Amino acid sequence: MSAFGKKNGLGGGRPSFGVAKPMSGGSKPAPKDDNAAETPENQAGGEQFPPIDSVPLPGEDSQGGAAPDQSDAMSRLAERSNPIPEEADKDEGFGASVHKIKEQVLPRLLERVDPEAAATLNKEELTEEFRPIIMEVLTELKLTLNRREQFALEKVLVDELLGFGPLEELLQNPDISDIMVNGPEQTYIEIKGKLEIAPIQFRDEEHLFQIAQRIVNQVGRRVDQTTPLADARLKDGSRVNVIVPPLSLKGTAISIRKFSEKPITLDMMKGFGSMSDNMCTALKIAGACRFNVVISGGTGSGKTTMLNAMSKMIDPGERVLTIEDAAELRLQQPHWLPLETRPPNLEGEGAITIGDLVKNALRMRPDRIILGEIRGAECFDLLAAMNTGHDGSMCTLHANSPRECLGRMENMILMGDIKIPKEAISRQIAESVDLIVQVKRLRDGSRRTTNITEVIGMEGDVIVTQELFKYQYLDEDADGKIIGDYVSSGLRPYTLEKARQYGFDQPLLEACL
Repeated sequence: MSAFGKKNGLGGGRPSFGVAKPMSGGSKPAPKDDNAAETPENQAGGEQFPPIDSVPLPGEDSQGGAAPDQSDAMSRLAERSNPIPEEADKDEGFGASVHKIKEQVLPRLLERVDPEAAATLNKEELTEEFRPIIMEVLTELKLTLNRREQFALEKVLVDELLGFGPLEELLQNPDISDIMVNGPEQTYIEIKGKLEIAPIQFRDEEHLFQIAQRIVNQVGRRVDQTTPLADARLKDGSRVNVIVPPLSLKGTAISIRKFSEKPITLDMMKGFGSMSDNMCTALKIAGACRFNVVISGGTGSGKTTMLNAMSKMIDPGERVLTIEDAAELRLQQPHWLPLETRPPNLEGEGAITIGDLVKNALRMRPDRIILGEIRGAECFDLLAAMNTGHDGSMCTLHANSPRECLGRMENMILMGDIKIPKEAISRQIAESVDLIVQVKRLRDGSRRTTNITEVIGMEGDVIVTQELFKYQYLDEDADGKIIGDYVSSGLRPYTLEKARQYGFDQPLLEACL
């Protein structure tokens, strides 16, 4: 007897799962008990399950050949599971030799230069002043350089004293969109959506920390062990985030998000393949007809770029206010006033939040209020602005889909101290927001507008939406580039009445149908 009160063995006992039959198949029959009576199940045990030989193995098709998609996917997995190769030896070429000379020249150069006087000169003037001093130092060190090495050394030294040291070279490269410094010995850059290691290195942690302080001090921020986090911006509009030890365990970390010098328009994004022609037309109309738009997506997906592009469609006669933590929006309008928050001082006082600026902006006679990014209770202030006569307001928000975007807006308002029932919050979102534009960075590095969704209203306690456009994944080519198609749902836009007030109802209808 077994522990469950049943006899051991199959003879006379009920099958464990009631309906399952014994499985057999393949070339070798299962061994049979001589005392067991032959039954139809024993004779034809392979009826329920096919023979094992006939089932294709992983990586094979039904004819026994290799399945290319599966084998390719499995080979990628095998490649990732291999140990990471050790880093190659550091470059000992031209750049490395100039760097070595710079380490010898810089201390002697600083002895001969007045820092206060040098700070009043621009880079060109400082280079002219440095040239004879550098030659004098090189003579003392008994170093002989050719013209190319001399120019490179002058540039490196000026970057070190007035610029951002090794970062200057990366900042001047227009192909680089992101710079990520993970301590003094490791820096990554993003080119065309792909990350790769950068050929630069800092002297030590102190050198990197000095450059981080130089960046944040330019915009009146500070970073040290008491305030180890800081957001800042560069003169060209690039966004910078700095985090220092003890929060960063590898040393000072700097993340720089660069933006294109040439403003990107919706037509350019259509040319890049980020959206279809009809989607481009619909977004142009949304910007011109003062739709309230929320741009949703992940980090680096192109939310700010999309907002800047849609701002091109704003009437030049409208007064636009932008509110951000670190000013990075660059609207393409003449009447545009950017506002920026302020962090608290050392005593923890004097902070000006996005919510404070939104309330103040309502007294500044804006036609539109644009928030760079909403992260908390200021979402309620934005909805209030949208609902009090400021149509055409826009903002960006982190979310994976349009439906999650609405849920995040509800949660952000509930995070505040506002005592409002959830149903009232949902209703205000449904009445305020007209359009949600979902953008995404795909795994091949390309950025796509994956959804354009309308917010229709409420049905019970649920916010009702309808999808106008969607990006549909189809395949992947041999180079790893994702192939997809932009599909229109063919639905009549709910915002058609709003577009009719501006004379764009027929073009919007044709674009969506």
